[in-house]
Amino acid sequence: MKGYSQFCPIAKAAEIFCERWTALVIRNLGAGAERFNDIHRGVPHMSATLLTRRLRQLEAEGLVERRRSSTGKSWTYHLTEAGTEFLPLVGALGVWGQRWTRRELEEGELDLGLLIWGLEYSVDPSAFGPKRHVLRLDVSDQPQHKRYYWFVCEKGQLDLCVSDPGGETDLFLRATLENVIRVYRGDVLLARAIENGLLMVDGPPKLVRALRRWFNFDQMARTPPADRGPARPSVLALPQKE
Repeated sequence: MKGYSQFCPIAKAAEIFCERWTALVIRNLGAGAERFNDIHRGVPHMSATLLTRRLRQLEAEGLVERRRSSTGKSWTYHLTEAGTEFLPLVGALGVWGQRWTRRELEEGELDLGLLIWGLEYSVDPSAFGPKRHVLRLDVSDQPQHKRYYWFVCEKGQLDLCVSDPGGETDLFLRATLENVIRVYRGDVLLARAIENGLLMVDGPPKLVRALRRWFNFDQMARTPPADRGPARPSVLALPQKE
């Protein structure tokens, strides 16, 4: 990691935190991703080689610790006390971004894999109760082999399936990728998305009512965009003095 050559604690912390991808890697670990592949799914545009190097750097800095998996054949990664103290900074960064950088989604930001990863690690599987409930998401504008996802919720646990897990499906959701992201990100309220047909929902009314709890919208999603006020005129547009 490149340094600022300053003794200031802000500079020392920024040497770690401001390195590209670091905030997102910490976000993924804080969300509960432990295995390398699960961490990588949350940063799909980061090469596996760079992720390996970044995890080693964070381990050397004392923010991450590596443990043997239960099988002893692989490693899992966990935030240390120092790494956990970074999480409020990551959250604050997200809230600021939600308030001040909100904009229409660009084509390169419509990332299906990241959306599914985000849902897997953020939804509340206990929202429908302890019994087995299955929610199917149909991302309607995607190719057939990437269109359907089943979220199996049982006893507070979630299993994500890319093929029909069998049994009864209790709740059906259907929307384009952009509209699912807009709901997930908090750009449009869930109730308004359903009312306006941006998100089609089919299932028992009781489960539909619990859907908001299932999405488990966090502080970032609940943060409205800032009112920037009227646009300031360009200097070039100012009237010239006579």
